[in-house]
Amino acid sequence: MNQPLSDRILNMSTSATLAMAAKARELRGEGKDIIGLSLGEPDFNTPDFIKDAGIQAINDNYNSYSPVDGYVELKEAVITKFKRDNNLTYTLPQVVVSTGAKQSLANIAAVMLNKGDEVILPCPYWVSYSDIVKLSEGVPVEVKTSIDTDFKMTPAQLETAITPKTKMVWFSSPCNPSGSLYSKAELEALAVVLRQHPNIYVVSDEIYEHINYTGKAHASMAGIDGMFNNTITVNGVSKAFAMTGWRIGYIGAPDWIARACNKMQGQITSGANCIAQRAVITALNADPSVVKFMIDEFKVRRDLVLDLLSNIEGFQTNTPEGAFYVFPDVSYFFGKTLRGKTINNATDFSLYLLEEALVATVTGDAFGNSNCIRISYAASQKEIIEAIKRIKEVVS
Repeated sequence: MNQPLSDRILNMSTSATLAMAAKARELRGEGKDIIGLSLGEPDFNTPDFIKDAGIQAINDNYNSYSPVDGYVELKEAVITKFKRDNNLTYTLPQVVVSTGAKQSLANIAAVMLNKGDEVILPCPYWVSYSDIVKLSEGVPVEVKTSIDTDFKMTPAQLETAITPKTKMVWFSSPCNPSGSLYSKAELEALAVVLRQHPNIYVVSDEIYEHINYTGKAHASMAGIDGMFNNTITVNGVSKAFAMTGWRIGYIGAPDWIARACNKMQGQITSGANCIAQRAVITALNADPSVVKFMIDEFKVRRDLVLDLLSNIEGFQTNTPEGAFYVFPDVSYFFGKTLRGKTINNATDFSLYLLEEALVATVTGDAFGNSNCIRISYAASQKEIIEAIKRIKEVVS
């Protein structure tokens, strides 16, 4: 039977993180005891005060279409949050609320990119950046980094990557998958390069901003001198507030970009879920200290993972300063045969861990780095200890 799918969908990669999660679910369905360290999803429950706000919204009969760019009260809460946490001053027309930060990114690509426009992606990058760019006929330009530089792009690398076709730079800080965090000084150094190219726009993905172990304030690219009008700040509530399924993200951007995103969203999904929006008003108006207990626990887990991995030959790690991932270099194992299986690359190694250790991770190939795997520590300490014990057994 003829199945005339578009070239667009045929050329699109499947999300590696979601594919690994599906494979893990399949094996669990076969009765196997899989420990999942693949998904970027907090294992905490949404705080009760936020759930109560959602219930109140239901009881208050919020059940109609919401404004395309979000309720005014939510946009005001976003503006308050940007000022309080990032010292950024946005206005109502500069804020657009979407169905998750992923839709925010898709909107940006759709309204900013023309065929052939280049987008610089420091590697490793979040798994969906590349395909979102390609979907809008942009060209991803990967800038390779390594564990030796904490997986951060240098100003010299940025300058080298820029061509007459460069339209945008996309990056996350703290980074998914590496947990790397750009300091204010590091952003200022990148901005020195970017200010020489005023036609280049930056997408600063700050979804993990509160999961920061440095004790220092989060630094936003839009807050660097001369960068506000060339930066689109993307954020949401999925990670810090354990609200992944509520699907609310937002941007702060120059008003002409925000208007374009609003126009695009109006033809694709319209406004985000009305109940979730009302709950997020309460979340964003709360002091960030209400989720500190999660951050403290994530830090304990990070230290636990690093300590356990340090006892396994072949795992090279740095110390991530944010998010809830470690991104070890496992190239030591490439070319080796483990239990009769030859490991050629990170994908082979990740699948080997799933099949032999029954531990789900994600190959670094999905993030633009073929030497690493991503391990999420959004799991209990008991699960982490058992998972890394299993990993050690199958690679020793």
